[in-house]
Amino acid sequence: MEQVVAVGLDGSPESLAAAHWAADEAERRELALRLTHAWILLSPPTPDSPAADDQNYWSKRIVHDAHTELARDHPKLTIIEDLVADEAETALLDAAAHSRMLVLGSRGLDRVASFFLGDIGLHTIARAERPVVLMRAGREADGHERRVVVGLSLHGPQDNLLEFAYVTAFTRDVPLHAVHGRKPDRAHTAAGGDGTARDTMERARRELDEVLRPWREKFPRVRVVDEVRPESPAQAVVQAAADSDLLMVGRRKHPPALGPRLGPVVQAAVHHANCPVAVVPHE
Repeated sequence: MEQVVAVGLDGSPESLAAAHWAADEAERRELALRLTHAWILLSPPTPDSPAADDQNYWSKRIVHDAHTELARDHPKLTIIEDLVADEAETALLDAAAHSRMLVLGSRGLDRVASFFLGDIGLHTIARAERPVVLMRAGREADGHERRVVVGLSLHGPQDNLLEFAYVTAFTRDVPLHAVHGRKPDRAHTAAGGDGTARDTMERARRELDEVLRPWREKFPRVRVVDEVRPESPAQAVVQAAADSDLLMVGRRKHPPALGPRLGPVVQAAVHHANCPVAVVPHE
């Protein structure tokens, strides 16, 4: 793994917005930035080959223009141009494997566009070895209190997700909001009344506190606000992220025989959260 933040470029406003977000994040983390553009028909540079130059023109232009714009805004940032002669999904997965994180652009939030992240983006999220961040174009700061949100399931180890969340809050110097959603069992609630629902919430709060305790000790300077919401995990993370700078959710790695899958929380986050979303793989 190299000390870089990688971003996928395709010439769209969304990918340029992702590049700006990635540049900011690389600077905060004191990493380099790699601009990756893949085109299967990319020709190797050869002397006196105008045909190859013409064929590669737009690929080079996409990366060069982004480089120029980012270097103007981040003069001290190391920026690496990476033109890859391969399928986009293969190139992005390789970029993710060799980077601290991969950043991609995604489209808007309306009912139709929110489902057009695309097969390449979804497959990359589902299979990447490192965190993948989705950034939408046109999202400006709106004056809300700066914070980042992490959604926790409390089932199984989530060290990769928690480390990413705490480092992100630390480097940004903002509070970390840890949220867990748990719906009280309807049958038990009906039988036991409000007391059973309260017991469920109290148990969840104790579990959340236990998961966070060692990380609070490891990152004492990060202010953490923890919350258990009496709703589904998917609803909880989307609602909690409504006024945040970044939502971070975990994706469990599956054996190759099962193939890559995205659970309901990740699906809800990438399609409906109105802020950048980081999907972090963990065991």
